[in-house]
Amino acid sequence: MATPAFRCFKENFPDANIVGIIRKYAKGVVDDFPCFDCVIACEDKTASGFFDIVKLLRKLKPDMGILLSNSIRSSLILWSGGVKKIFGYRRAGRSLLLSGGPEPLYEGKDIMPVPMVEYYLEICRYLDLEIPKKTKPELYFSDSVKKKSDELLAKYEILPDDMVIGMNPGAKFGSSKCWSPEYFARLAELFADKWDCRILLFTGPGEDEIAEFIISLSSAKIIDTGPDRVDLGLLKPLIKRCSLLVTNDTGPRHYAVAFDVPVAVIVGSTDIRYTNSNLDKTCILRKELDCSPCHKKKCPYGHECMLMIKPEAVFQESSKLLEEFLKK
Repeated sequence: MATPAFRCFKENFPDANIVGIIRKYAKGVVDDFPCFDCVIACEDKTASGFFDIVKLLRKLKPDMGILLSNSIRSSLILWSGGVKKIFGYRRAGRSLLLSGGPEPLYEGKDIMPVPMVEYYLEICRYLDLEIPKKTKPELYFSDSVKKKSDELLAKYEILPDDMVIGMNPGAKFGSSKCWSPEYFARLAELFADKWDCRILLFTGPGEDEIAEFIISLSSAKIIDTGPDRVDLGLLKPLIKRCSLLVTNDTGPRHYAVAFDVPVAVIVGSTDIRYTNSNLDKTCILRKELDCSPCHKKKCPYGHECMLMIKPEAVFQESSKLLEEFLKK
């Protein structure tokens, strides 16, 4: 969701050397993005990792640093690294470390949820930059990553004309974002009964049991990508290959948006206002309860917000997306 801001920085500073610093686990997301001259993976949560970035910044001697994260840690890294001008949101008690930046909007004492695409672009507006006409997320991958993807698809015996439906049952954030594995298993059966399709199951590190459970419960033929250890870089062309993605409210939904893939998003604990943009090929399935949105990593109750969303409802909305966009 920050990629429109990346594009804005590059278009407004075309001759600048732009270096992205991102946590190691997420580097594959922005690899090959043309707006960066270099992307550096970091581990800033350890003392050694913190000081490694500080040392790197002192060698680079940046003229400007732009913080898209909200933590005081990230601002302290740039400040300690001797960055001349640092811009980011003035929040979390870090204003004294910044040269400037916008303040978030408030609802009473709480920060108002706004679409993250606009949240990041507000930093660009504060800097008086010209905003790109298109503010849709965009992602890229190299020819070598595409080749690996093609090899995997061939291994799965997926042909160029096959309809591919992707399912993403996990979430790095926590179990509160996760729809029931039993429901994913049933959904796969519904797709297999109506559509002549191949079903790809996308799972990340630590989600092997989820994948095994879904496959064991379903009579549909499901291709599990888990054993092939698909990382966030290789995931990009695989999701682009899909005709539809069904996912929890987590990172792969934004891959789908970036690649114009229709996506059905099952939402539980999160506030949909953070992602309320670029929804022309997206359907959102959620139930409004007194306790939602809670943003808790684990539901302290019965996970009712997700259990109330039945496979038949997700299938119905997903089929509408397929019927609408397969014709185009």
